Amino acid sequence: MRNWSTDLKELKKDKKQYTIWRLEQLVNFGLGKEKLSRKQLVDNWSVLHLDPKKKKYLKLLLWGQRVS
Repeated sequence: MRNWSTDLKELKKDKKQYTIWRLEQLVNFGLGKEKLSRKQLVDNWSVLHLDPKKKKYLKLLLWGQRVS
């Protein structure tokens, strides 16, 4: 994943923020050849700002819950 608008050196100093940012980027803008960590998604679920439709779909995959 490449990002031209974020100073990754500075962001990596805060591991939690970097993890959240990275998950949001991967889900919202594409994975490429990378894979998501289920544990990281579940651990950070409440703070992730994701596209609403993608978040509904991921919730279904992660917890098997039907969402309306």
